[in-house]
Amino acid sequence: MVHAQSYQPSFRPDALKDSPAGHPNEVLVVGSPHLSTLPASFKPEMVEPLLNRLVKWRPTAVASENISGLQCDAMRRQRERQAEAVETYCFDPSAAGRAIGLDVPAANAEVEKMLAAWPGAPSPAQRRRLALVFLAAGEPASALVQWLRLPTGERHADGALTTELTADLQAQTTKKSETDLVAAQLAARSGLERVWSVDDQSFVGAPIDEKAYGAAIARAWNNPATKARTAAATTLYAGIERTDGLLEMYRALNSPDMAAQAYQSDWGAALTEPSAQAYGRRYVGYWETRNLRMVANIREVLGRAPGTKLIAIVGASHKPYYEAYLHQMRDVKLVDVEPVLQ
Repeated sequence: MVHAQSYQPSFRPDALKDSPAGHPNEVLVVGSPHLSTLPASFKPEMVEPLLNRLVKWRPTAVASENISGLQCDAMRRQRERQAEAVETYCFDPSAAGRAIGLDVPAANAEVEKMLAAWPGAPSPAQRRRLALVFLAAGEPASALVQWLRLPTGERHADGALTTELTADLQAQTTKKSETDLVAAQLAARSGLERVWSVDDQSFVGAPIDEKAYGAAIARAWNNPATKARTAAATTLYAGIERTDGLLEMYRALNSPDMAAQAYQSDWGAALTEPSAQAYGRRYVGYWETRNLRMVANIREVLGRAPGTKLIAIVGASHKPYYEAYLHQMRDVKLVDVEPVLQ
């Protein structure tokens, strides 16, 4: 059965011709592999060709696929519903919080207070203090930005910023993660003070048979588009050691034809999954809800300083949804990433 979209809303912001006052908000969405899945031959320096190109775009904000400290704090208060998501996706700020005497909400308020009065040339001690507050706020990527902006000789323990916490920060500088090696490095090299955490894993669906659900989705994914997508990914992973091999992977993942292939292999296939429990449609409900909330978080960041140039680093599967939803917004100008990656 084909369900055609016969009704069209009369209000379509994307079709309007007026322009917001002042410089537009610009968003560059960079679909990324999850670096943790790359072969052991991957080295942190392989991100340099990518970083060099992104820095030249001169972003004024950077967003990453991480859950904010405030949302994780709220999820911890719903442990019966969110325990697994917290364990999987949330940073533990408790050690930093004990060191500084601030819980997550208080640390986030302290971050806002500090940045509102942030000097043009902060001292190393101020950066170390802000790094610690970011850790207590549940924002390790932003703490890493402060750490990276310190001269190497100033990256040391300082009062409540203990040797254990500084060791964790130093480990982040080479962690196999697009948040640490791309988003935080990009923010630091662009002269920014933080990374915006915009992921959302708060979706809680109706109770289901997890085993049957997983089997149904696996069957939906077993299709020609998935096989073609897997073969292409295998080729890209095999070429990671070549000069600009990682950059070539980013170029491929951000090519225009990737969106259609991803849809056909994943969410489009799931929508037609025929189980009586509608497992495929439930899965797509989760996926679309998550992406809508992620894009809402990006829109909130843009609203803090109209005229922002934001780079969003996100898993490549999210890129088509990010761009589709952002394109509907009157005060968002999408930028084509392909020329930036050349």
